Amino acid sequence: MTKTKCSTCSVGDCKSRGQDEGDTACLDHIKNKLVILSGKGGVGKSTVAVNMAVALANAGKKVGLLDVDIHGPSVPRILGLKGKKSKLKAPWLIPVKWGENMKVMSIGFLLPDDNEAVIWRGPVKGSLIKQLIEETAWGNLDYLVVDCPPGTGDEPLSVLQILGPDAKAVIVTTPQAVAIDDVRRSITFCKKVGNPIVGVVENMSGFVCPKCKDVTQIFGAGGGKRLAEEMGIPFLGAIPLDPSITLSGDAGKTLFDLEADHPSRSAMEEIIEKL
Repeated sequence: MTKTKCSTCSVGDCKSRGQDEGDTACLDHIKNKLVILSGKGGVGKSTVAVNMAVALANAGKKVGLLDVDIHGPSVPRILGLKGKKSKLKAPWLIPVKWGENMKVMSIGFLLPDDNEAVIWRGPVKGSLIKQLIEETAWGNLDYLVVDCPPGTGDEPLSVLQILGPDAKAVIVTTPQAVAIDDVRRSITFCKKVGNPIVGVVENMSGFVCPKCKDVTQIFGAGGGKRLAEEMGIPFLGAIPLDPSITLSGDAGKTLFDLEADHPSRSAMEEIIEKL
């Protein structure tokens, strides 16, 4: 076993045993860091984060998915991992495996039961986020995808500060003006803290009728694209408001369990191609 000293290692000497069985927790072994952000709650940010991570894993990339929503972790449900628990292999937390290429960590894997309420103030949450990032045995990753809670407060700030200036943000919004106003602040937030923005994803972009396949613009249309143009950042694509997405997430499945030509799956694949 070879011991190496990494600049970001929180435990001193880190163990690195190769791409497949490496159990290092050092961020130096992560090539790309994507942080999924939104200033508005309820825009489907976790759905975007999960399916983005799954798409990268399906493409043969080594992926880590971190859910830092302390009060409402939804990643275990969306991936069908409810009831799974993380293990401790001192000094590291061992993430839960999903498929061949993805490791997942969430506070949901650490709570005694799914009904447990987390009643913590900011400093305690910041300490846990630091532990989840720096003391999880991610190994060697091509991508770490981080699903943040909404807003520009403690949790997103802690994530970006810990990951460093090379972490890139993906901003999720819905088309209507009330969401755009809050999401615009997320873009300003990233620019102020110095992290680059990969682009904007517009979720719930038109309702696809499951019978006739016609699209109805329930929340308006094009808000995300206009926001991207206004703020001078790329527009990655739009995902329709589709009952299949809700049903899949509730059942612990992803968009890639849908048929190959399904509009929502195709939309996510186009976004991944731009990434």
